[in-house]
Amino acid sequence: MSATSSSTSARAALRASARVSAELLVVLVMVTVALWALGRMWSVVWPLILGLFLTTLTWPPTRFLRRRGWRPALAASAVTVLFVLVAAGVVALIAVPVASQSGELSDGVVQGIQKLREWAVGPPLNFGNDQITGAFDAAVARIQDSASSMVTTVVTGVSAVVNGVATVVLALFLMFFFLKDGPRFLPWLTRQLPGHLAIHVPIVAARGWDALGAFVRSQAFVGLLDAVLIGMGLWIVGVPLVLPLAVLTFVSAFVPIVGALFAGLIAVLIALVSNGLTDALIVLAIIVVVQQLEGNVFQPMIQSRGLGLHAAVVLLAVTLGGSLAGIVGSLLAVPVAAVIAVVWNYLREQFSESPHEPDTDESHTGGAAVVSS
Repeated sequence: MSATSSSTSARAALRASARVSAELLVVLVMVTVALWALGRMWSVVWPLILGLFLTTLTWPPTRFLRRRGWRPALAASAVTVLFVLVAAGVVALIAVPVASQSGELSDGVVQGIQKLREWAVGPPLNFGNDQITGAFDAAVARIQDSASSMVTTVVTGVSAVVNGVATVVLALFLMFFFLKDGPRFLPWLTRQLPGHLAIHVPIVAARGWDALGAFVRSQAFVGLLDAVLIGMGLWIVGVPLVLPLAVLTFVSAFVPIVGALFAGLIAVLIALVSNGLTDALIVLAIIVVVQQLEGNVFQPMIQSRGLGLHAAVVLLAVTLGGSLAGIVGSLLAVPVAAVIAVVWNYLREQFSESPHEPDTDESHTGGAAVVSS
C-alpha cells in the first residue's frame, strides 16, 4: 500500500513538474517573440521611450502651468519650445567642446591603464608580465570602446539619436502630445479594456509611470549634483578635461552603481596620467566623498523610498541590459526592472490572502470600528 501511494505521489509530482515546465516554456517563447518584435519595431519604439523619458522631466512645469489656468495645448507648447531652446544651448555650449576632446579623453584612459600595468609589474607587487598582459590588454580595449561609446552618448543624448534628425523630431512631437493629452490617457484606457482589466491595467500603468518619473527626475538631479561637485574638485586639483569628465559623470548617473564606478575610474586615470599619483589619490578621495554624500544625503532627500530594488538586482539588471543592448541597454535596464517590480508587487497584492481574524464578537466589533473610522 505504501509503495502504491509512493508511486502515485511520484507520478503526481512528475505531472506537476511537467505542467510547470510547459508553462514556463510557453512564457519564454512569448518573451522571445515579444523581444523579437520589439527589435523589429525599434525605430518606432525608441522614440516612444525617449519621448516618455523627456515627458517625465518636462511634466512638472507643464502641470504647474495647467494649474495656473493655461490650456493644455498652450502649456505643452510653451514647455516644449523652452525645452528645445535649453537643449540647443546645451549642445552648443557643452556637447561640441566635449566632442572635440573625446579622442584626448580616450587616449588618456588608455595611458592611465598602461601606467597601472607598469606599476603592477614593478615593485612591490612584482606581478609577472604574462599574468597581467592579457587582462590589461582586454581592459584597454574594453575601456577604450566604452569611453568612445559613452562620449558619443554624452554628445548626442543617446547613441540611437545619431541615426537621424527624424528620431529627435518624432520624440519631441511625442513629448508634446504626452504633455498635452497625458492626463486623458488612463480614462481612455479604462474605457477600452474589458472586465477587470479596466480596473487593474490603469492602476499598474499609473504606478509604473510614477516609478519611471521618480527614477528619471531623481537620477537627473543627483547626476547634476555629482557632476558639479566632482567637476569643481577636478578643476581645483588642476585635472584637464574637466568639462567632458563632468558631463560623463552626469550621464553615468542614469546607470546606478556601474555608472558611478565607471565615471570615477575614468577621472582617476586621467588625473594619474596628467598630474601624477598624488593628485590621482586626491581625485579618488573627492569621488568617494561625493558618492557617500549622494548615497547617504542626496538620494534619501530627493527620493525617500527609491525604486524598491535591491542593489544586487540593480547590478544584475545593468549587466544584462549592457550585454543585450550596450549603452542603451544599460540606461534602460533599471527603469525596466522598476516597472517589472511594480507589476510584480501589484500581482502579489491581488493574489495574497488577507489573514483570517478570530471568529469572536470582539473581533467583529473591532473590524466594524476600523471600517467605520
